[in-house]
Amino acid sequence: MTDTGQISTTDLTIPASDGFELAATLFEPAQDNGRLVLINSAMAVKRGYYRKYAAFLAEHGFTTITYDYRGIGGSRPASLRGFKAYLWQWGAQDLDGLIAWIEVRYPSYKLLVVSHSVGGQIIGLTARNTRVAGMFGVAVQSAYWRLWSGFWRWRTFFIWYALIPVLARLLGYIPGKLGIGEDLPAGVALDWAHGGRCPKYILDLYCGTQHDHFVAFAAPFVDYSFSDDHYAPYETVKSLLTFYPNAVKTHKHLQPSDIGTQSIGHFGFFRDKFANTLWAESAAWLEGV
Repeated sequence: MTDTGQISTTDLTIPASDGFELAATLFEPAQDNGRLVLINSAMAVKRGYYRKYAAFLAEHGFTTITYDYRGIGGSRPASLRGFKAYLWQWGAQDLDGLIAWIEVRYPSYKLLVVSHSVGGQIIGLTARNTRVAGMFGVAVQSAYWRLWSGFWRWRTFFIWYALIPVLARLLGYIPGKLGIGEDLPAGVALDWAHGGRCPKYILDLYCGTQHDHFVAFAAPFVDYSFSDDHYAPYETVKSLLTFYPNAVKTHKHLQPSDIGTQSIGHFGFFRDKFANTLWAESAAWLEGV
């Protein structure tokens, strides 16, 4: 892994497979290594959160793209009330469109995906996932409520069975100020909660041919979990890995002390204080796939 120095960034709009325009940012290295990394965001998180990490990858030779799912950040309408968006669309149309765009413009590049939380769940919703040569997962988990324990189990139960169903129908969206991040389209939130009430989460939520896409994904897939992450504890990540039966899977569970820090949590991985540890480790994995 070598530092290539200067990078260039360009804001773009890239069409989803149904034509919906998605806001994206392209990070281009001064000297590319023939690998393109697509960063799939977590639930209700704008692409800007990953900007420093994307720039780090570009500095080390990776052409990198961040983007906002429909209804989030630069891809949201003026009002979410009445806006139709569903969790399946984030995979089957938004992610699908990004991969199609990459296939046309970077046909010879090896496509890799860094997925944060829901970003690794939706990989199984697009038939184009067979184009992906490897997925680096950060806290990619199942959201079935019984996989949590103690206080966090009942907190999750309340969110899936009461908070989201009531507020989504009452307000027409889920306000980000509740602690989830950005405002969330009602349809996405209701799908998320519905899946969280099902033992197989997204597999139970979307029955039928989409299951074939989970099975078809056969690339290397490493999924990191962290002992202080209450949103993606060990058992939820372990469960998610079973959704991709033919992937070459590795589950790496870390204590913060393993890398000389006091906390990582669900969002800490993408903070630049981990450039010399977690970021460098991810870049080495992406370069080695």
